[in-house]
Order: sequence, then C-alpha cells, then structure tokens
Amino acid sequence: MLRTIIEKELRDIIGSTKFAVTFGVCALLIILAFYVGARNYQVSRVQHDAAVAENLRQMEGITDWMMVEHHVFMPPNPVSSLVTGISNDIGRNVEIHGRGELTAEDSRFNDDPIFAVFRFLDLDFIFQVILSLFAILFAYNAINGEKEQGTLRLAFANSIPKDTFILGKLIGSFLALALPLLIPILLGSLLLPLMGIPMDGNDWQKLALIILAGFLYFGVFLTLSTWVSTLTHRSANSFLLMLILWMFAVLIIPRTAVLLAGRAVDVLPVDEIATQKSRLMSQLWEEDRKTMKDFKPSTEDVQKVLDEFNRFMQDQAEERQKKMQALSGKLYEQRRNGQLQQQQLSFWLARLSPTAAFSLASMNLAGTSLSLKEHYMDAVKSYQQTYSNFFKEKTGGMLKSGGFIMRRMGGEENQPPPIDPTEIPAFEYRRPTIGASLGAAMGDLGLLTLFNLIFFAGAFVSFLKYDVR
Repeated sequence: MLRTIIEKELRDIIGSTKFAVTFGVCALLIILAFYVGARNYQVSRVQHDAAVAENLRQMEGITDWMMVEHHVFMPPNPVSSLVTGISNDIGRNVEIHGRGELTAEDSRFNDDPIFAVFRFLDLDFIFQVILSLFAILFAYNAINGEKEQGTLRLAFANSIPKDTFILGKLIGSFLALALPLLIPILLGSLLLPLMGIPMDGNDWQKLALIILAGFLYFGVFLTLSTWVSTLTHRSANSFLLMLILWMFAVLIIPRTAVLLAGRAVDVLPVDEIATQKSRLMSQLWEEDRKTMKDFKPSTEDVQKVLDEFNRFMQDQAEERQKKMQALSGKLYEQRRNGQLQQQQLSFWLARLSPTAAFSLASMNLAGTSLSLKEHYMDAVKSYQQTYSNFFKEKTGGMLKSGGFIMRRMGGEENQPPPIDPTEIPAFEYRRPTIGASLGAAMGDLGLLTLFNLIFFAGAFVSFLKYDVR
C-alpha cells in the first residue's frame, strides 16, 4: 500500500506541466550557479597569480633589503566560489613587516563594488530562495488540494490507513522533487573539472556535504508545507500562510537577529582603538625624541657611528613596539570578546529560521564563514615570524620598524648587487580540513534534521485528526 501511494505521488508530480516548467528553471539556475562559480574562480586565480608576480617584479633592481615591501595574498578556494559567504568581503592583500600589526586590504567588493550591489549567484542563494519556493509550490496543497478536488475522499473509500497515506505522500513528494534536482547538480559538478577547476578530495567531500545540507533545507519547507496543508481546508489559505512563513524564515528573522544582537551587545569601535593607539604612539615618539638627545657614540668612525645609531634606534623601536602591542592586544581582545558575544547571540536568534541554519552550515563547510578572516590572519601572522627570521638574516638582525635607518651613501662602484626576491619564503595558506569544516557545521546540520523531524511529526499527527470528507 505504501509503495502504491509513493508511485502515485511520483506520477502526479513528475507528469504535471507545472513540474516541467519549474524544474527546468531550477535546473538552469543550478547549472548557471556552477558555471558562474567556476568562472569566478578562474578570474580570482588569474588575479592572484598576477598580484604575486607583480609583487616580485616591484622588488627587482632593489639593492637593499631594508627597501623591500613584501605582500602576501589569499589564494582562491574552489568551493568558496560556489558558496561565497564573506570571502569577497574581507581583505586579501597583506603587507608583511618583520614586526608589528598586520592589516588585510583590497577585498573583492572593494575592487569591483558592483558585485556588492546584487551579490553573486551561488548555491547558497539557489537553495535558500529558489528551491525553498520550489518545495512550497508543490506541497502547499498536498492534502487540502486533494480534498478540494475530491480525490482525498475517493482514496479513503479504500481501506487505507491514515498514517500510511501521509507517510507515502511525504516520501513520494520528496523523491519526486529532490531526486530530479540531482541531475543538474551532477551536471554542474561535471563542469568544474571540465573548466579546469582543481577540486581535490576534501573539496568534493565539502561540496557533497553542502548539497546534503541543501536537501535537508529543501525537506524542511516540504514537510512544513505539508503540515500547513493539513491545518487548513483551502489551498489558497495554506499558500498565503506559507508565503508569510517563507518571508519570515528567509528575510525577516536572520536580519532581525543581527539587528537585535547589535543593539544588545556593545563592541569597542575601531575608531576608538585607532584613537587610543595614535595617542600612545605620539607619546612614545615624544619620549624617543628626548632619548635620542642622550645618544653618545663610542667612536668617531662614521660607519661605526651609523651602526651604533641604527642599533640604538632598533632597541628603541623594539621597546616602542612592545608597548604598542600590549595596548593593541588589550584593545583588540576587548573588541574580539564583544564581537564573539554579539555573533553568538545573533546566530542563536537567527537559528530560529532554518534558512539561517542552512546558510551557516553551508558557509562553514565551504570555509567562507566569519571564521575565514581569523583563519587567514592566523596564517599570515605565522608566516610573519618566518619572514622576520629571513629578514634578520639578510639585514644583520635589523627589521623595518616604522622609524628610519641611516645609511652612508657611497659611489656607484660600492653599490651592492640587486637582491633576489625569489629567496623570500613563499606564503602557504592551508584551508580548513574536511574534519574541521564538518565539526563547525555539525550543529546546524543537526538543527536542519531536527526541523525536518518536527515538521514531519506535525504533519503526521495533524493528518491523523484531519477530516478527509
């Protein structure tokens, strides 16, 4: 009996003109999202390689390592092109110094602000908006629509248990709507290697989990629509109610959660941090100027005097840097703690919506969540130590300190040979592993599963009480 109901549901949905039209649109958008993502990756890769090459080119002909300005760049991630998250919002270019704070600049939206207006067409958007409406369109009248047409009473003229019928309707609807969507998803996945996108094993696993999260999210709106259909007697009423619920889930709850959290938790402003740092820097420079008056060389040899003075300035710079780092660490820790509290509150409020749960899960799996900036900057700070050790070897222990270094200029015949910028250690950015990504997304995947179970149970129980006459 269950198999018969499932087969009937499959035939009714797949054989309808409505399915052919909506499925065609959805399939086209899914394949387009994969193609756009692949093209974005190709463009980002070209830009990244060009930036690295230009960074090396600008160091050609320099004869003094103290004149080097070295930058590192975030490499593009194939999966992040399919679920962009915040990857286009954060800075990709960091100028490396031997010591001191590092700042990421030149985000994708800073370079191409037009993309920030409408954002990108990615899998996150397709599942959030298009496929959720697709689920609603076919399930809002799953029960009351059959009652209006008289087929529900006809079906129960036979000895069909209500629990078997509703179970068959839900399984049949999901299979009829979800399984065909695998075809454009597989075609889109096939586009990636055909377009030369270097997807490794971890990337394919992450993409598979993102698609799984998308189908869990799709199931949420399918079961919710069926439940609403059992609570109303007119399909027009259930359709209107589902549109209202969809607007709250997709548009209102996530944005309201961020707004409420922003009002509830105070975060130390960046301007205040900059003001306090500037104030301390001015104080330290004034102290340095007074200290410089006490400098007394131990020799009259010009070159030795310059060397002594440079070492003196290096010591001053290191002491100044320690005080700046102490203040910066305190201020940024205060700001970071406030941001963490704000994020946690906003995310927990937003998770009242399955849309937010899916978005957070997909971004964590793709490596484009809010942790991306922190992960990237941690890698840059780790590289800074490697670069600092290399720089000390080349300059005899001196680092660029934000102050100045004095040099005794000689004739052209005494000029040292140009430096070799290829000696600079390469920056390597390691993306989060599949285990770390899955661990970060596990809570939201579980929440999506819970939404499915709750709405399925609601539809099941409501239909047992439903008047089929």
